[in-house]
Amino acid sequence: MPSIIKVKGTEAAVTTADNIGSATLVRLFNATAAGILITHKNVGGDVLGTFTAGSGQSFVKKDSTDTLTAATSVLMVGVAHYT
Repeated sequence: MPSIIKVKGTEAAVTTADNIGSATLVRLFNATAAGILITHKNVGGDVLGTFTAGSGQSFVKKDSTDTLTAATSVLMVGVAHYT
């Protein structure tokens, strides 16, 4: 994933549907040892996909109006990446 990121907001714990400040690239951080289910939905509420975020960081590319939901609290923030 990106080796250099630009933070575009304030990291916050997310458990309910959130578009993460209309971000199109989101950094997630799972501080627990257990995997946490992440659900990606479009603006109409249709599920686009799910995945289990393991311990540590993950990145999700999404449309600005899409939302992410975590089964239990996960830290999320919008970012940009540089290669």
